[in-house]
Amino acid sequence: MKKLVIATRGSQLALWQSNHIKDVLEEQNPGLEVELNVIITTGDRIQDKALSKIGGKGLFLKELEEAMLRGEAQIAVHSLKDVPTVMPDGLLLAAITEREDCRDALLSEKYVNIDALPKGAVVGTSSLRRRMQIEKIRPDLVIKDLRGNVDTRIRKLKEGQFDAIILAAAGINRLSLLDAVKHVYPISLDEMVPSMGQGALGIEAVNDAEVLKIVAGLEDEYSRVETTIERSFVDALDGGCQVPIGVNASVLEDGNVSIRAVLGLPDGSEMLSDIKVVSRKNYETVGREIAAEFIARGAKELLLRAEAMMENK
Repeated sequence: MKKLVIATRGSQLALWQSNHIKDVLEEQNPGLEVELNVIITTGDRIQDKALSKIGGKGLFLKELEEAMLRGEAQIAVHSLKDVPTVMPDGLLLAAITEREDCRDALLSEKYVNIDALPKGAVVGTSSLRRRMQIEKIRPDLVIKDLRGNVDTRIRKLKEGQFDAIILAAAGINRLSLLDAVKHVYPISLDEMVPSMGQGALGIEAVNDAEVLKIVAGLEDEYSRVETTIERSFVDALDGGCQVPIGVNASVLEDGNVSIRAVLGLPDGSEMLSDIKVVSRKNYETVGREIAAEFIARGAKELLLRAEAMMENK
């Protein structure tokens, strides 16, 4: 194969991610030409509605996947947290890259961290998971929906529409935005459990042996272990982007894996959570095992109530 095409969204972060993978692939495969096919997705076009109301983060993938299935591209580069656990026929999650910072981050022009926010401060996020956990920590805050690419969100913060906003730390680091606002506070895992796959890039590819061989060099062993646990936990709960679920697995120095999981109602009034340390050798099954424990505690009923709560808003 002499040429590989990457289907990508046109946002600043998506282009950074795709160009980064382009550079790595061309370095790993001398003589290979990699080009980008920029596609405007439904999720990019609809900016005036909450993601949970219009179908979730899968709206950012649909057109990219259709382009690959039509033969207009061979791979797509995604923030793995946006990738549903079930892939369309003919496409595979072919590689998962080395993880960036998996945490969420609070950005503010005035306040150094969550505790410093005054009562009634307005916090922007489009994530039900983040909303749930910030409401639990600080029920006195006002949470408002925030859409748009990273630049748009930061502009709204600087214009004073929000006292603080919450973004993925990985995106801030990748776009070198640590100096874009006065305060960037990485939220500890004890305060907020990230989304499945957060911080990693997922390489979706057509099921073609030559393509899969090329992208195999992007694979990171630890990221595969961690995100397999996270994605299987969410999959076992039938939990998409319309319900608040946080799960994070981290490979420890001793080879074990620390797992944190949380789910509940968007307003933070009811939540289930757990922290476990398990053997890494069980990574392919442990996500579903922990999900089964959550289900026994009433997780599915709680998530149905969460979904109904958002439908009625």
